[in-house]
Amino acid sequence: MTNETSNSVLSATRFPVAKLVALVSAGFVVVLTIMTMTQRSMYYATDQTDPGAAIMHFPKAQDIRLTTDDGLKLSAWKVIPEEPNGKAVLYLPGNGGNRLHRAEVGQALADEGFTVLLMDYRGFGGNPGEPTEEGLVCDARAALLELNDSGFANEDVLFVGESIGGGVAPQLATTQPPAAMLLRSPFPSLADAAEYRLKLPIGFLVWDQFDSLSYAPNLDMPVAVLAGSDDAIVPAKQSRQLADAFPNLIDFTEIDGAGHNDELWFGPFLAEQVTALANATAGAKP
Repeated sequence: MTNETSNSVLSATRFPVAKLVALVSAGFVVVLTIMTMTQRSMYYATDQTDPGAAIMHFPKAQDIRLTTDDGLKLSAWKVIPEEPNGKAVLYLPGNGGNRLHRAEVGQALADEGFTVLLMDYRGFGGNPGEPTEEGLVCDARAALLELNDSGFANEDVLFVGESIGGGVAPQLATTQPPAAMLLRSPFPSLADAAEYRLKLPIGFLVWDQFDSLSYAPNLDMPVAVLAGSDDAIVPAKQSRQLADAFPNLIDFTEIDGAGHNDELWFGPFLAEQVTALANATAGAKP
């Protein structure tokens, strides 16, 4: 083969490879752009179903109307215990379903003596608005204010944060510190959770960071963290990473075989963990 022929062959093979690389790169950019622009629809599984009146689901409960700082009117439930223990739970849900899906754990907490505020963020449970990080924290602040207006000072309120609610709770706690926090399946940041799920280094593209890891070291209230060993959405090691950042970590419990949305998390077991945290917190006070 002459040099001229050899160069022709090399040139012919280079161009298809170069074109292929260019096409793949362009395709990747397009996919990444679409994912970036539609990301909130990916990690906020909004549910516009109206859960109905609270009294339909509990022996004693009230329908509550929350008013947010930015003027939204949000529906929520307040579950009333038969034998109040003087404490309230602000339940900060995850990014799917609505408060009806937390009715069992709400009643279980009430059975432990807690007054329970079950809220839905904007865009969930028939509520108006579109969810964002700032919006969810704003909604949680309105829910806490409702408990304050009902006679519960912050020192009488425990935050329970489920999944993305575990990203809302630490942020709210920076300005409105509760008596204690229990976080179930929390992530260090939403960017970390996204990178784990997608197996791509896309954290810098995530708009709503929920960077709990940056807030945790400055929060000195008692904290308990629960995680599942088989959680495919937020791995236990991520929850452990966040837990270790809290200066007053009371307990970290990893439940063997538990996934992210197992029934275990939505009933008496979780209520018992909240009671244990409340008792530990009361015991730690001088």
